[in-house]
Amino acid sequence: MANLQTGKIRNVAVLGHGGAGKTTLTEALLYKTGATTRVGRVEDGTTAADWDAEEHRRQISINLSVIPIERDGYHINLLDTPGYQDFVGEVISSLHAAEAGLIVIDAVAGCEVGTELAWDRLIELDKPRIFFVNKMDRENANFARAVESLRTTLVGSKIVPFQLPVGAADTFKGVIGLVEMQMYSGKDGTKSDIPAEYLAEAEAAALELVEAAAEADDELIMKYLDGEQLTPEEVRHGLHQGVKSGAITPVYVGSAVNDIGLDRILKMIPRYVPAPDERTVAANLGETEIEITADPAGPVAATVFKTIIDRYVGRMNYVRVFSGTVVKDSQLAPSNTGKPARVANLFHVVGKDLKPVDALVAGDIGVITKLEDLQTGQTLASPDKLIRITAPEYPRPLYSVAITPLSQADSAKMGSSVSSLVEEDPTLRYQTMQSTHQTVLQGMGDAHVDVAVRRLEGKFGVHVSTAIPKVPYNETVSRKASAMYRHKKQSGGAGQFAEVHLRVEPLPTGSGFQFASEVFGGVISGVFVQSTEKGVRSVLDSGVVAGYPVVDVKAIVFDGKEHPVDSKDIAFQTAGREGFKLAMADAAPVLLEPIYMVDVTVPDEYMGDIMSDFTTRRGRVQGMEQKGNRTIVHALVPLAEIMRYGTDLRAITQGRGVYAIEFDHYDPVPSHLTAGIVTQHKEEEEHE
Repeated sequence: MANLQTGKIRNVAVLGHGGAGKTTLTEALLYKTGATTRVGRVEDGTTAADWDAEEHRRQISINLSVIPIERDGYHINLLDTPGYQDFVGEVISSLHAAEAGLIVIDAVAGCEVGTELAWDRLIELDKPRIFFVNKMDRENANFARAVESLRTTLVGSKIVPFQLPVGAADTFKGVIGLVEMQMYSGKDGTKSDIPAEYLAEAEAAALELVEAAAEADDELIMKYLDGEQLTPEEVRHGLHQGVKSGAITPVYVGSAVNDIGLDRILKMIPRYVPAPDERTVAANLGETEIEITADPAGPVAATVFKTIIDRYVGRMNYVRVFSGTVVKDSQLAPSNTGKPARVANLFHVVGKDLKPVDALVAGDIGVITKLEDLQTGQTLASPDKLIRITAPEYPRPLYSVAITPLSQADSAKMGSSVSSLVEEDPTLRYQTMQSTHQTVLQGMGDAHVDVAVRRLEGKFGVHVSTAIPKVPYNETVSRKASAMYRHKKQSGGAGQFAEVHLRVEPLPTGSGFQFASEVFGGVISGVFVQSTEKGVRSVLDSGVVAGYPVVDVKAIVFDGKEHPVDSKDIAFQTAGREGFKLAMADAAPVLLEPIYMVDVTVPDEYMGDIMSDFTTRRGRVQGMEQKGNRTIVHALVPLAEIMRYGTDLRAITQGRGVYAIEFDHYDPVPSHLTAGIVTQHKEEEEHE
C-alpha cells in the first residue's frame, strides 16, 4: 500500500486450539480481499500461511506466518499461529508483534485447552481479545453452548456476543449484527431485516451489548442510567473503549470455509483492534526505562520477533517497527552491539513470499534479509539512539533427546546446523552434557523436537539418531575414608615408584571439589604433590561409582613415599588416581540425582489424578494455588521420573494440563535404585 499510515495499520495475532480453523480463516480473508485468486486448503498444502514441508506433511501449522490484507484503506497484518502446545514459542513471538488477539474457536468443541492458553497469554500482556466462533456450518454446531463454555471457563473480562448466527449446520446462512440490528447473509454480507423468529433473541442480546458499552464509558453510563437511549455511534464508542481496555471481549460468528460472516470480521478489525499508535511499549535507553509510541518521525526501534535462516535467501529477520521509519539503504544498529549496518533489503511478506518495499513505517511488519548476527528478541535502532525494546520471555524446554551424528560428514555439520535451528526458534536449546558425554537437543515436546530433527535432515542435510538422554547424576561421599596406593613398575630400564596416602571428606552441597596437602617433612616433594592432584582430578569427570562427575568432595594427601631415581610425575599421577578411587569406594559413595520443581496447571477435576501420579514418581508436593477454575500444583520431582512427562500429562488430563519445570537441587538416589544405575553403567562399559 502506497503512503501507508500508522493509524491505518492493524496487527492481529490469530490464535486458538489446533483444528479450530485459524489458517483456513486467514486464507479465506486473503482471497476475499483480492490478495489471491483462489482459496488454498490445509489438506492440500496450498495455503499461504502453511508453506513449510513439515506443515504439509502433518497438516498443522508449525510456524508463525504473516498474512497482510488490505480493506477499506486499512493495512491488516494477520499473524497466523500454531495451535499445538509444542509450538508455543511462535505464539509468544506473534503476541510481541500484535496489538490484539483474534481467538478462533470451533462451534462444536467450544472452549478447548488452546483457547485457554491463548486467553491467559493475552490477559498477562493486557492486550485486547476477540473471539470468532468458526464452523457454524458443521453438524452439531451450537453458538450459545460455545459462548457459555467460554464464560464458564475463562475469567478476566466480560464476554459479550456482538453477533448472533442465523441457523446452524446445514441451515446456517448469515449473522445478525447486534449494534445496528441488521442481518447479513451469504458471502457478500447482503443486508436485510432480522427474521421474525430471531427478533426477540436479538433484542435481548442487543440490550446486553448496550449495557456493556455503557459500563465502559463514564458519560455513557450516566446517560444510560438516566433512561436515555444510546445511539449506534455511542454504543460503538463504548464498545471500542471496552475492547481496548480489555473489559469487554467481543464474540463474532461465521464460517471460514463458506465465507459467511467474514465481511463483518473485516469491518470489525479496524473498528475494535487498537491502532499501533494507541498503545505504548516498554523499552530501555541505556539504563533508563522509557515508553515509546508508534511515531513514524521518531527514532527507529524495530524488534526482531522471528528469524529464518534460508539456504538460498540467507538470514531473514521478521521485524515489527515500534517507532520511526525503517528505510531501505539506511544505517541501523542492533541495540546490543551498537555496530551500524546497512539495511540493503527490505520486504513485506505474505507467508513465504517476499515483496520489496522502500520503507516500513511505525506499526508495520516486514522482513530484513542478510543482516548477519541479528537475532530474535534484539532491537534494531538508530545508531545515535540505541533504544532496546523489552524482549518477550520464552519458556524453558520440557522435552529432550540425545542426538548422535550418523557419519563423520554429519558430525562436521551438526554443530553449526543445530545452532541455526536454535537461532530460528528461541524455545529450542542445544548443549553438550559433560556429565553424560551426550549432545542433547531440548524443545517443548515430542512433536517440537521431532520437527527440529527432521529439519536438520531436510534443511541442512544432517542425519542423526535420537535416544532418551541419560540423567546427569553426580557422585559424592557420605563419610571420611582413607586409602594408600603404591605404584611400582620395573621394566629393565628406569622404573616408576610412588606411594600416596589419601583421605576423602564430604563437603557442603555446592562446594565442588577441593584438594589439600598435609604432607610434612618432605616425604613427598612439592612437585609430586601437584602430580598427585593432577591424577586425582583426572578421575573427577568419569567418577568412581557409575561414571558420573564427582562433586562436593575434599581430597587430602597426608603421607607417602618417593624414590630418588624412579619417582616421577606419571607415577604420582597414577598413585593419586588409584588412591582416590580406593578412598572414594570406602567412604560410602552415593549417587546424586537432579530434582526439579514442576508446576502443573490443570482443571480442578484433574487435581487428584495429578497428586496421585506425583506419588508414583517419587514426587513431593510443595503446595497448591488456585487460578480461576484451575489449580496449580507445585512439586519437587526427580528428573529421572519426568523425562517424558508431557506425554503422560496429556493422557491424564485429556490434553488440558500444562506444566513448567525448573532445576532445584540434587538429592541422594535411594539405595534400592542405585544398584540398577551402577549395573547399567557396567553393561554400557562392556558394550563399548
